[in-house]
Amino acid sequence: MENSHQPIRRRERAMKGFRSVGAAQRFPSAFSGISPHFRPHRHLLTVPDHRAETTVHLAIWDHITDTADAAATA
Repeated sequence: MENSHQPIRRRERAMKGFRSVGAAQRFPSAFSGISPHFRPHRHLLTVPDHRAETTVHLAIWDHITDTADAAATA
């Protein structure tokens, strides 16, 4: 029964860095909508297209999070 502990290890690995099970579950649910925004299908893009798309995505992210305004005022 060497493999009987694998589901527990998987759960521990998924929880790494989180203080509670709830926090570990909330993060992926929120992040799942954001992560594709920063992971374009790189194999389908040329380098200039990838750079342009990344620039647009970062500008949108700055606008959404208002980090550009915070950096300018600091």
